[in-house]
Amino acid sequence: MSASYYEVLGIDKNADDATIKKAYRKLAMKYHPDRNPDDKEAEEKFKEVGEAYEVLSNPDKRAAYDRMGHEAFKNGNMGGPGGPGGAGFDPMDIFAQFFGGMGGGMGGGFGGFGGFGGGRRQADPRQPGSDLRYDLDITLEEAATGCTKTIEIERLVPCGACGASGSKDGQNGFKTCPTCHGTGVVTRQSGFFVQQSTCPTCRGAGKTISNPCPKCRGEGRVNREDKITINIPAGVDNGVKLRSSGNGDAGLHGGNTGDLYVFIEVAEHPVFAREGSDLHCSMPISIADAVLGATLDVPTLDGAAKLKVPAGTSTGTIFRVRGKGMPSLKGSGRGDLMVELQVETPTNLSSEQRKALEAFAASLKPANCPESESFRKQAAKFLK
Repeated sequence: MSASYYEVLGIDKNADDATIKKAYRKLAMKYHPDRNPDDKEAEEKFKEVGEAYEVLSNPDKRAAYDRMGHEAFKNGNMGGPGGPGGAGFDPMDIFAQFFGGMGGGMGGGFGGFGGFGGGRRQADPRQPGSDLRYDLDITLEEAATGCTKTIEIERLVPCGACGASGSKDGQNGFKTCPTCHGTGVVTRQSGFFVQQSTCPTCRGAGKTISNPCPKCRGEGRVNREDKITINIPAGVDNGVKLRSSGNGDAGLHGGNTGDLYVFIEVAEHPVFAREGSDLHCSMPISIADAVLGATLDVPTLDGAAKLKVPAGTSTGTIFRVRGKGMPSLKGSGRGDLMVELQVETPTNLSSEQRKALEAFAASLKPANCPESESFRKQAAKFLK
């Protein structure tokens, strides 16, 4: 090769690693044999860029090349017989190593590769356990005061027989998977494309167990019904998610345990409706109390509270009882209770009650019912 490796990749001598990788990626895809079938010139170019990348991506080889040029790799120096491009050099190996370690899409349809790894990673047979979900129903009263609940769930827990290792012989029972050589993945190359998938032999663990534990069948965990105590803070509402750390499924072969997430559902209440930290209550009131005014006992979650209703109160009037709502989950203080009064129309009147009511109605003056009088005046032409 007469051109320098820097010229082959189209970069200068001060190029950093990222620039070298970018230049190789572009040229390797351009000259790959699958894109240039039966093109000897492209095939040679592909070999040259692979040789250049092999040297310049290796700090030691690059330093030697900067000092001595191509002479650094003659007679087997710096990398075996013939050096780069010599006996045993395969540009497809360089390509597979490079793209087999790339992450994200490649812009030309190359997706699905792992991250830059710089070599073969070793898988860990310990895999984290899954998080679990539990939907918990509570009453409005429990949401207002906070409470403690004990729930029962079925989950995976560490196997006591093998110390969670999965091996009857403990950790010494593991051996490197012969299929993936400990990486947990297998790589297949079909022409221009490189595919990685979970190793079918060890299922991604990187190791196999020669003598699996008979109780957990080699997983290091077993099913168990567990009772777990959950502390529910005051003020929780529908959809609030509580995390119980470490109460999810145990991991494979002693891996980290997942968490339990408890989702709160507050049951509907027969008296109160909730809106944020406020409570709403619709309360009937007699005609007499509405007309004459009264002091009423209204229900709250803390017991009865006094509400003074002025004379002449109309149906639908809302009164605020401060501090009788729900506590704030994320702060201090409480919401209010909003009481809407509904004037109740009496039914099943006796003859005496009817006569008294008729006499009362006959005695009413327009000034006694100003809203009715105003409506009649505005709607007079529509009442003819």
